Amino acid sequence: MYEQELWEKFISTNNINSNEYDSWSFGGDADLLANLVINGKKTATSSLYLLYELENEPLPKKDSYNIILNSKNEAVCIIQTKKVYVTPFNKITKEHAYKEGEGDKSLEYWQKIHEDFFSNCLKEINLKFSDNMKVVCEEFEMIFKP
Repeated sequence: MYEQELWEKFISTNNINSNEYDSWSFGGDADLLANLVINGKKTATSSLYLLYELENEPLPKKDSYNIILNSKNEAVCIIQTKKVYVTPFNKITKEHAYKEGEGDKSLEYWQKIHEDFFSNCLKEINLKFSDNMKVVCEEFEMIFKP
């Protein structure tokens, strides 16, 4: 389904008068992570604060709508941001790791997978990962799926 099509279904079903949303896919395995959201196992995500700074992008905002795309750029669901905070990588909590819903949901798994992912992102721009880098943590709720 196209993102505009999903959005129109959502706003007409829920009597929402807004056209403000972002659309994006998760980094890494977009399909796996989108399925975790659809199945209610993933209610949080994280990204490097530095990338927001370098791209001059605003941080996610509480109550904003996001259309999640799969690897084929098809809209699979809509989430609403519930909480956004910034913390160093080495201060991520086991609660946040659990909410991300990946692997065994442990902090150790989260640290390993995200250090690898963030390192690869930074490598593309000739920077190195450090465990005290700031991370943008976003908690959300899946509110609509086709």
